[in-house]
Amino acid sequence: MSLHLLVLLNFAVAAYLTGLIWTVQMVHYPSFGKVPKEAWAAFHAAHTRRMSYVVMAPMVLELGLAMWLAGAGRAELPGGTGWWSLGLVLLIWAVTLFISVPFHNRLEKGFDYIAIDGLTRTNWLRTLAWTARAVLLGWLVARAL
Repeated sequence: MSLHLLVLLNFAVAAYLTGLIWTVQMVHYPSFGKVPKEAWAAFHAAHTRRMSYVVMAPMVLELGLAMWLAGAGRAELPGGTGWWSLGLVLLIWAVTLFISVPFHNRLEKGFDYIAIDGLTRTNWLRTLAWTARAVLLGWLVARAL
């Protein structure tokens, strides 16, 4: 695969996930507090199941593409941008696994406004990291045109 196509694929997946995380950050997580407590368990179970369909495959694809780009582009991409891109993906995975998932596990046990607030606040880390990655890759795409 050409480096240009690899950059473009990385950008496409990053743009998708960036749009998704902004929707989650600005609309979805803030709406958690509006769910009636008696409906919480069913809501959160449905949320977790449905979001995994939308998020997991693209995140795994993004990780693979980012690793490929870091290796393939090490000599051709300016300023280690492939490695910076991979670093942002690893940051996103770390925040997801060590911060977001534990908050969701806590919310699985029942409505917890403190956990909702913590999830929403800490999700800014993923939102900003995905945004930075999309901007970085967008710059690489624009540079190639």
